[in-house]
Amino acid sequence: MKPSEWVRFPSGWIGEHGLKEFKWAHGGPGADHLAALMTLIVIAHSVDPETGIARVTYDDLTKRACLSRLKVSRALNVLQDRQLITRPADGGRSVVGLANYDEVPWAKLPFRGMYEQGRIRAFDDFKLRKLIELDALKLFLLFAQRRDQGTNLANISYDRIEEYTGIARVRIKHAISFLVSHLLIHVEQIPSRQSEFGISHAYRLVGVDVHIHMGTRGRSMIQP
Repeated sequence: MKPSEWVRFPSGWIGEHGLKEFKWAHGGPGADHLAALMTLIVIAHSVDPETGIARVTYDDLTKRACLSRLKVSRALNVLQDRQLITRPADGGRSVVGLANYDEVPWAKLPFRGMYEQGRIRAFDDFKLRKLIELDALKLFLLFAQRRDQGTNLANISYDRIEEYTGIARVRIKHAISFLVSHLLIHVEQIPSRQSEFGISHAYRLVGVDVHIHMGTRGRSMIQP
């Protein structure tokens, strides 16, 4: 079966400010938290769409997420501690599920377009040594959760981004630029809700509903 454009991704935890639990600290667990989000995306890409269960080996996870086996092991522990994945009680290492897979809300997470030669292309550049990498991945998941089905855009202010992710306002622009440079999002200019003549920015995930964008719909798709 060919990979789909996107996969179903349980996103209720993001709306409940769950991304704020993934933090960076020098000498702390920041790299493990980043690896956890990277691994979570790969698991989401690997699950059976009917059951939400993936049969995926450590070798699969390390290749697709561009991580070492040690990092994958720690990442899985972080995800399990936060109840974002399920693992069998008998310790089966190749079976993992997405928690709350059948519940709403859920988001469309890009899939097919993220890969090159069996690896997530953007993750090849992640060194797990920089805060901006964690910030960027938290934004990526937030934009997936906030994406409007009609406009295909996540229209969210810096204040709300900070509220939902814990990313300091001064770091948000740099994280957005990181996502753009790694071909994970597009930034669109739309009319401001605050000023009749102003503009604001909205964010479109690369690889989700690719036919819905400003070039095909124009300003009409964001006007009431």
